[in-house]
Amino acid sequence: KTASYCVLFYGGITVLVTLKNILKIAEAKKCAIGSFNTPNFESLKAVIGAAEQLNQPVIIMHAQVHEEMGLCKMEEIAPIMLFMADRARVPVCVHLDHGTDLDYVKKGLDLGFTSVMYDGSTLPNEINFANTAIAVEMARKTGASVEAEIGSMGARESGAEGGESIYTTPQAAKKFSEETGIDALACAFGTAHGIYLKKPKLDFERLDEINKITDVPIVMHGGSGVSHEDYRKVIALGVRKINYYTYMAKAGAEAISQKTYGQFHDAVGDAIAAMKADVEGAMKVFCGR
Repeated sequence: KTASYCVLFYGGITVLVTLKNILKIAEAKKCAIGSFNTPNFESLKAVIGAAEQLNQPVIIMHAQVHEEMGLCKMEEIAPIMLFMADRARVPVCVHLDHGTDLDYVKKGLDLGFTSVMYDGSTLPNEINFANTAIAVEMARKTGASVEAEIGSMGARESGAEGGESIYTTPQAAKKFSEETGIDALACAFGTAHGIYLKKPKLDFERLDEINKITDVPIVMHGGSGVSHEDYRKVIALGVRKINYYTYMAKAGAEAISQKTYGQFHDAVGDAIAAMKADVEGAMKVFCGR
């Protein structure tokens, strides 16, 4: 880890990277940082291994829905995420994704996450604004960054229906980012969580307008399955963080689904290798290679 990656040093001890700092790298390079859900040790090995292979900064994420789906509890996975991030050879931000209640966000901050997302996008705007401002105030006490969302992509992280997609308006994005003090803005402009059943149609004009009138990095959720051409377009229009998971997980499953294994660890090794290859491919596009 080097100071050029905005890694901070106190008394010779490396401090984990915040979202705000890691996105400064993206802005300086006019690229996007890959942000990957890591609900288990295998996905952590794949993601951090890919980042080290390409010498690229990376964001690893635990989502509140992982706990609701029974994949992992935050207090179980957080220490492993922090340990893996601290020993990595590249800058790593440890991020809480889609924290939908403030108690859960505070729990993540207490566990040591360097960044949190408060997601009040399904709530009335007044409540979303107020709760997001509270999340920012809580995060400032630990030095963590805050991402938040205005507008809604409809489908939730688990793939379940989440109501109608509500595209983010540029004026709402400006007001939200200015009044809450967030460090990164997630907005809806045509992507969705989960597997795409048809090619997503992204509203590039809307994204361009949001980028022009806001002063915070833009986050693209539902990044898996988007074409390389569309990735490059959204990055050129200001997207600096791309959330990616579904197709990485799919690659791991496909690598072992047609094989018979005598021992479990052999299957695990093949799944990690396939996920790592998929992540490397995504990261190369995000960083302009």
